[in-house]
Amino acid sequence: MNNEKSKALFAKAAATIPGGVNSPVRAFRTVGGTPVYFEKAQGSRFLDADGNQFIDFCNSWGPLILGHGHPAVIEAVHAAVDKGLSFGACHEGEVEFASTVLEAFPEYDKVRAMNSGTEAVMSALRVARGFTGKDKILKFDGGYHGHFDGLLVKAGSGLATFAMSDSQGVPEDIARTTLVAKLDDEASVTALFEAHGDDIAAVVIEPMPANNGLLVQRKEFLEFLRDITTRHNSLLIFDEVISGFRLKFGGYGQMLGIRPDLVTLGKIIGGGLPVGAMVGPANIMDVLSPVGPVYQAGTLSGNPISLAAGVATMKVLRDENPYPALQAMGEYFAQKLKESTSSTWARVVTMGSVMWMVLDDIEFPRSPAGITPNVTRRFNEMYWKLMNRGFYLPPSGVEVLFLSMAHTKEDVAALAAAVGEELDTLQ
Repeated sequence: MNNEKSKALFAKAAATIPGGVNSPVRAFRTVGGTPVYFEKAQGSRFLDADGNQFIDFCNSWGPLILGHGHPAVIEAVHAAVDKGLSFGACHEGEVEFASTVLEAFPEYDKVRAMNSGTEAVMSALRVARGFTGKDKILKFDGGYHGHFDGLLVKAGSGLATFAMSDSQGVPEDIARTTLVAKLDDEASVTALFEAHGDDIAAVVIEPMPANNGLLVQRKEFLEFLRDITTRHNSLLIFDEVISGFRLKFGGYGQMLGIRPDLVTLGKIIGGGLPVGAMVGPANIMDVLSPVGPVYQAGTLSGNPISLAAGVATMKVLRDENPYPALQAMGEYFAQKLKESTSSTWARVVTMGSVMWMVLDDIEFPRSPAGITPNVTRRFNEMYWKLMNRGFYLPPSGVEVLFLSMAHTKEDVAALAAAVGEELDTLQ
């Protein structure tokens, strides 16, 4: 694979952008080498700056469930651009966006649109504090909910201790407001509530954790969270920035029959453009300014171009219902991967159109502690070999792969065959 132009672009970027990238995982630190620079994308494929073609299994980290450049999205964006790039004021597209989201989440009353999933979670926590009058937030070890101060923390030395910052630049006083429990561990959550239950405003969790492996949780554990937060007058927040509209026209919580107090959304609801949103019942959402005392604002919130792309994407998902086909394709990948090699490491966790290769002889993890070094080491050893064969995957062994409506069975079978051959080489 010739990548001289990509290397030259990265060298220029490194001189003007911290680390040469605008988001750390793009730096390829875990897999080595330098990033591939995208030039043009369509469907399931893209061309890089050097003219190499790849099948894309990253899909912009999840938003592009329709694939690159879906005609309905492109048409909607062009129509919106003709009317204006940004208003910073009210427009009809905001009403259509809210109506479409609430069509998928009929159990809730109101939506607030913003600019990213990070912003949505940050705002949901502020709403929880304003609504409950409490200060502390409980999150889970290894759970990533955006890069804002309050959740850039990891577990302390004991179950009931305050968290320590996981990033420089986060004041200790802010880190102290976040408690960290273990995933898939009721006792750890119970201990924190026994120690701090009167001051926990909310528990925030990805109901389908997919930011540090695909750590499928027991339904019983999520039901336990619903119960304990209710008993302690705390809010339960489902961070569905990844899982929202990924497995169904709506949220993963609906599939489980569990209703959190707030749901945060992003990625797919923007159709590839920056959008985040918070969904909830009127009595909670109305603490937001200008109705209530909790302030949240944004010059580009409700941007007409982003909302047009998101509405177009959601309507395709609603009208065409690609979810059974995407589920079948994920299962097909797992089957073909198993058939492609004699290696016992050829294993994959699938949830709908989300896939994660667990390249070790272990039980599928439900917490970060269950991810062995072999999982990431083997992935890293294969990464550039797969790249040279024309497959673009997220450059980290703990990131998930995303399927889109543009992928074919031939695409996933080809990836499975390539992974299987490389695993045989590793053995």
